[in-house]
Amino acid sequence: MSATTAPRKTLLSRSVTSDSLAASSASSTSVSPEPTPAQSPSSTSLSSLTSLSGDEQKRSDHGMLLDTYGNEFQIPDLSIKEIRDAIPAHCFERSGLRGLRYVARDIVCLASVFYIFHNYVTPENIPSYAIRVGLWSLYTIVQGLFATGVWVLAHECGHQSFSTSKTLNDTVGWTLHSALLVPYFSWKISHGKHHKATGHLERDMVFVPKSREEYASRMGAFVHEVSELMEETPIATALNLFAQQLGGWPMYIITNVTGHNCHERQVEGRGKGKKNGFGGGVNHFDPRSPLYEAKDAKLILLSDLGLAITIGTLYLLGNKFGWSNLLVWYFIPYLWVNHWLVAITYLQHTDPSLPHYHPQAWTFTRGAAATIDREFGFIGRQILHGIIETHVLHHYVSTIPFYHADEATEAIKPIMGRHYRSDTKGGSLGFLGSLWKSMRMCQWVEESEGAQGDGKHVVFFRNHNGLGVPPQKMEDGRGPKAGLVVGADSDSDSYA
Repeated sequence: MSATTAPRKTLLSRSVTSDSLAASSASSTSVSPEPTPAQSPSSTSLSSLTSLSGDEQKRSDHGMLLDTYGNEFQIPDLSIKEIRDAIPAHCFERSGLRGLRYVARDIVCLASVFYIFHNYVTPENIPSYAIRVGLWSLYTIVQGLFATGVWVLAHECGHQSFSTSKTLNDTVGWTLHSALLVPYFSWKISHGKHHKATGHLERDMVFVPKSREEYASRMGAFVHEVSELMEETPIATALNLFAQQLGGWPMYIITNVTGHNCHERQVEGRGKGKKNGFGGGVNHFDPRSPLYEAKDAKLILLSDLGLAITIGTLYLLGNKFGWSNLLVWYFIPYLWVNHWLVAITYLQHTDPSLPHYHPQAWTFTRGAAATIDREFGFIGRQILHGIIETHVLHHYVSTIPFYHADEATEAIKPIMGRHYRSDTKGGSLGFLGSLWKSMRMCQWVEESEGAQGDGKHVVFFRNHNGLGVPPQKMEDGRGPKAGLVVGADSDSDSYA
């Protein structure tokens, strides 16, 4: 797949240097077509097959590790200093004024679209009911995209990459996220922990994959039977994907679904007896949740206050202008925002080429490399502020503002070498297609059959759909493992 970075010349466009444009034409990870994945020819991916003496030594230490495509994986051995030293100094510069201009631009876009549709897509101007329904459906999609851009700007605030002022960052972030029914500080704290533990099977906060044992339990099968399960029907895959995209975000903030479920060792003991799920005591609204510490209580309550203000405002608007109008004006675009948020996050951390780590093999730099850049064309780069295209860099240095992220990404590629990964084939359509591919190929994780030493603590996606490397064959009677536990961890404001 080519990792092409398109030049941007529009108003408030993100910075792209001539060097970065030249470099961006370099090949990156090659994603194999279903149903017979082939090995990647890339020389810059985690799954590169380049044979070096150093690689042979690592293979002898870790055994043969294979990603889902069947490509050999080599465990990264990078340092954060190498990464940071490669990035030009000006890429770390943050401008509150520039950030506010982007906020103003996105709000003007939202307001303009509403003004045009509210005043011109009316029975007087368009008598056909069917055409009006089609146009207002288009309105919900467009507003959903612009509102997702606003979501991303609040995300920048949470990482303190919006400006050099923490007060400005948190004020803007709280305001924008509250308007989108996001508990800003609650999310900010848990998201910071995600950045500190990306790819860690016991501590990561988003899209922690199921183990083979967990998947078997979900399917009502013994562990050794998983590899023999019938292929999942396309209808079942589609229903699972629909449920994830529609309900993934509210389920995450309400029940911590896809986050780790290892709360027993929370530093203050508040995780004892608490589990993910409805009524399990793990959510983003209760200051007593094991996701937080006692010192975070005021911030959690402030987040709840923001939600209460927005809900109250929506209630008044619904009573005044009608709930059917508010459904179209706000709630359906809100569902589109949720869809894009889940799709983006899922595809940043779920791919047949990506590893996950048990604690014995995990490091911060390895976890940061266990992410992938994708491409969503004009929409991704201009409306969604590049959150899809520069995610690997973001996990190494999250305080770099998005308008410098392209240049910084090009700067770290030579340092990361084969450990940098991107999937840009097909552009926007390829991005959407990856949802289906990952849902079909990435059902659970397990160690490679040829793993040894530390390699046994590195796991990869497998499936029972006959795609990619088949799961291991296990003897009858192999039971599930004991539950995992999480170490002490808390972070209110700092981000990796």
